[in-house]
Amino acid sequence: MIFSYNWIKDYIKKKTPPAKKLAELLTKHFAEVEEIKKLGGDFTLDIDVRPNRASDCFSHLGIARECCVILNSEFNPPTGGQNSEFIEDKNLRAKDFVSVEIKDKDTCPRYTARVISGVRVASSPKWIQERLKVCGLRPINNIVDTVNYVMLETGQPLHAFDGEKLEGRKIIVRFARNRERILTLDEQKFELGPDILVIADDKKPIAVAGIKGGKIPEIDKKTNIIVLESANFTSQVIRRGSRRLNLRTDASLRFEHGISPDLTEFAANRAAYLIQKIAGGKIAKGLLDFYPKKIPPKIIRLELDYVKELLGIDISKKEISNILKRLDFKTKEIKKNTFQVSIPVRRLDIALPEDLIEEIGRIKGYEKIEAVFPLSSLVPYKRNLDIFWENLIKNILKEAGFTEVYNYSFFGEKEQKLFNFNKNNLIEVENPINIEQKYLRKSLIPNLLKNVEKNLRYVDEIRIFELGKIFKMKSEEKRMLTGLIIGDKFYELKGMIDLLLNKLGISEIYYSEHKPIPEDSEMAVGHPKKLAEIKVNNEIIGFLGEISPGILDKLEIKEKIVYFDIDFEKLSKLSSEEHEYRPISRFPAAVRDIAVLVPRRVKVSEVLNKINTAGGNLIRDIDLFDMYEGAELPQGKKNLAFHIIYQAENKTLSAEEIGKLQKKIIKALEKNYQWQVRQ
Repeated sequence: MIFSYNWIKDYIKKKTPPAKKLAELLTKHFAEVEEIKKLGGDFTLDIDVRPNRASDCFSHLGIARECCVILNSEFNPPTGGQNSEFIEDKNLRAKDFVSVEIKDKDTCPRYTARVISGVRVASSPKWIQERLKVCGLRPINNIVDTVNYVMLETGQPLHAFDGEKLEGRKIIVRFARNRERILTLDEQKFELGPDILVIADDKKPIAVAGIKGGKIPEIDKKTNIIVLESANFTSQVIRRGSRRLNLRTDASLRFEHGISPDLTEFAANRAAYLIQKIAGGKIAKGLLDFYPKKIPPKIIRLELDYVKELLGIDISKKEISNILKRLDFKTKEIKKNTFQVSIPVRRLDIALPEDLIEEIGRIKGYEKIEAVFPLSSLVPYKRNLDIFWENLIKNILKEAGFTEVYNYSFFGEKEQKLFNFNKNNLIEVENPINIEQKYLRKSLIPNLLKNVEKNLRYVDEIRIFELGKIFKMKSEEKRMLTGLIIGDKFYELKGMIDLLLNKLGISEIYYSEHKPIPEDSEMAVGHPKKLAEIKVNNEIIGFLGEISPGILDKLEIKEKIVYFDIDFEKLSKLSSEEHEYRPISRFPAAVRDIAVLVPRRVKVSEVLNKINTAGGNLIRDIDLFDMYEGAELPQGKKNLAFHIIYQAENKTLSAEEIGKLQKKIIKALEKNYQWQVRQ
């Protein structure tokens, strides 16, 4: 915003430093001076006033006050702002010339008007014209120029109407009627609406409130009586009107940022004083003033210990009091080291003790506040175990070749029928976005299968998992960990689950056959004969199985799909960061293979138990690496092939010792006449 250096200097009593030095001081303490430009015998200062200071510093008086604070000089206010500084004509009463009516009190907190009769419209004095030109305004006549001059001086927009052109001698502040029109001073036509606040007379709008005056009651050479408007409008209404009309003016700029209602009277008096001085005329007695809710000065309690705590430096009580006094804040010590501070109404930016402390620090000088490391206790955050285990599980599965997916928490009628879910056991969404999101999911498997169906068109191998919520009746929510692998890889997936649980510090893992599945169970997606319970310490934590061929046929998926479905909440409770330490043996391991022909009904776990019992402590591990059922085998039989890993902790096992153990295991297996070890 552009300011005149000479104009600012008028309001500073002591010697004012040169323009360049003043600009440096303003930049240091208040707002950056972006440019200094010489213009005739004056300098223009382009000052970047921050929005929070627009209420008092979009004016020469505001900038001058800041300069006085920074320079510790006395402020020299202009004359004419008080009633006692000009003469009112006792024979003329303002209310006889015009009446003021405010239709919407919330949009116009204050409306002030003065009436001046017998004015002589002519060119304004040279000193006014020069200052307007410095600030980028074009001189028009002594009335309009004075109004603009006072706006630049005080920050309060004003407007002058020709009093004899007001229909019904009325000023009404109201919202425009639909499709009401106005011709503005610059010959622009606007169609108004109910969201535009206007100043109207008895018949028509005569100005767009806070933005632009109308052409009809403009000041011309024949004007004899002027009605001087000095009003306050709410910033939201002016901003909305300015955008709606795409019309931005000096007045709207100030109103949009908010200004104090207390400013209207001072500005009206100052303008009346100057008009009387340069254009003659008589000032009618009485101020037309609508001000139903007078705003009192804000009172803030300021504790001096808090000033030190917040700024980090020790400033004496005397210096704090002096800074506040220079800022025109009235202080009163109500108890030891505590001030009661009264804030001028024009300072809309001050509302909290912290605002006062910021002002104290600014005037003291931020460069005097040394940079120091803060002293505070570092309290470790409370660990969220759910997030910890969730991240660890995701990393383990990612390293095992799985990809995480995120699905919506819904499915539709199609999935309900496909998976044969009982509608009575599903939670229906009251207002679903579409039919495919009608129910809250009761299992993660349906949406994971949809992922497989869509991605099989592009890739052959799919390993995916999801960790998310499922929803059951009675508002029960549960987090589940579910994964799928394409192919006949039941035992490979079992090995991955073992890996996951072992890395989570869980032991005592075993698997058992699951009982018959109810048709409306979420487990009904599984193959009825290929479903195992995953147990830890005799507690079921999930399931491992193969997707039902019937469901795969309906989805037109030809490959087999194996899956796991684990209760995440149970899993996280059982997980531990403590792992049993097992030292690596210094002695080599030996691997032997063994194949057993058994009836199809025999479970792998039965064979494993026999091998472990016979081999004892010298068996380090057993892996099932093949299971075969084919036409070459006797009817009703299957072939199981195992790697047996032998290792001792205190010596190297000889070939003879391993051979004896192998024979012992074969003998134990063949005790069952239906089992045959294949050589």
